[in-house]
Amino acid sequence: MRKTFVAIIEYDPDTKQYIGVIPNMPGVHTVGSSVEEVRRNLKEVLELVLEETKEEAENLEFVALEMIEVEV
Repeated sequence: MRKTFVAIIEYDPDTKQYIGVIPNMPGVHTVGSSVEEVRRNLKEVLELVLEETKEEAENLEFVALEMIEVEV
């Protein structure tokens, strides 16, 4: 069975690193020096976490990705 997950990748100018997270999968986060590195790392971490939580992941269903803007 194939499943698609949504990842969020942001850039931290203080550390000059990209940070990646899959929000609905606890423990799936990583950093890297490029977006490509973060993608590879996220896939690897996700596969490892799914080995332990396969049943939970089967029950997840993607609904929407929302961008919410606020003044800071």
